[in-house]
Amino acid sequence: MKKQSALKKRLHEIIFEADTPEGKAFDVVLIIMILLSVTVVVLDSVTAIHSKYAEILLALEWFFTIIFTIEYALRLFCLERPSRYARSFFGIVDIISIVPTYISILIPGVQALLIIRVLRLLRFFRVFKMARYVSESRFIISSLKASKQKIIVFLFTVLTIIIVVGALMHVVEGGRQGFENIPQGMYWAAVTLTTVGYGDVVPITALGKFFSVIIVIMGYGIIAVPTGIITVEMANQLRKQVSTQACPKCGKEGHEIDAKYCMKCGSNL
Repeated sequence: MKKQSALKKRLHEIIFEADTPEGKAFDVVLIIMILLSVTVVVLDSVTAIHSKYAEILLALEWFFTIIFTIEYALRLFCLERPSRYARSFFGIVDIISIVPTYISILIPGVQALLIIRVLRLLRFFRVFKMARYVSESRFIISSLKASKQKIIVFLFTVLTIIIVVGALMHVVEGGRQGFENIPQGMYWAAVTLTTVGYGDVVPITALGKFFSVIIVIMGYGIIAVPTGIITVEMANQLRKQVSTQACPKCGKEGHEIDAKYCMKCGSNL
C-alpha cells in the first residue's frame, strides 16, 4: 500500500504539477504529441494525401489514441477521487478526444467525429501550469467567471433590443426587401447591431433607414459594455495570484499562492 501510495504521489507530481523538471517535460512532450496527432487528422482530411497514405495515417492515429488513453488512465489512477476529475471540463475533453477512434471500429466512416479530436489542442492549457504562464491563464478565466452574471444580463438586454427592433422593422418596411416576417427583421437587427451589415436585407423607407442609423450607432456603444465589464473584473483579479498546485484528490487547479486546502473538495494541498 505504501509503495502504491508513493507511486500515485509521484505520478501526480509529474502529470498534474508543473513546478518540477519532470512535470514540465511531461507537459511539453504531451503538447508535441497533441500537435502531431492533430496534424495527422488534418492531413487525413486531404483526399490526395489520404488516398496515398491512408494506412500510415490510420496507424499513427491509433498510436496517438493509445498514448492518450494510457495518459487518461494514469490521470485517474493517481487521484484519490478520480470521478471528480472525470466529470471536470478537462476530464470530459480527455475522454471525448479519444472515443472517436474506438467508435470507428463499430461504426466505420464516422469522419465527422474526427473534428472532436481537435479538442486535444485544448491541451495547450496544460502548459499554462508552468510557473510563468499559470497566473496569466487563470487570471483570464477567473475574470470571465467573475463577470458571468453581468455578461448574461447584457446579452439578455441585447436580445430584447433585437426582438423589438426586428418586429418594428417588419412593420415599418411593410414586409418588403427581406423583412417578410419578424425573424427576418431580428436577423437584420442582429447583423446591424453588431455593425457587420451583410447587405442582404436592407430597408428602403426613410423611417427604416433612420432606424438603421440609430441601430448602428447603438451597436458601437454596446460593443464597449462587455469590454468594460471584463476590464473591471480583470483589475480585481490582478490582486490575486495562483500557484501551479493541483489537488491530489480531485485534480482542481488554480489555487492561490498561500492556499492550504483545495477550493473544490477541501482536501489538504
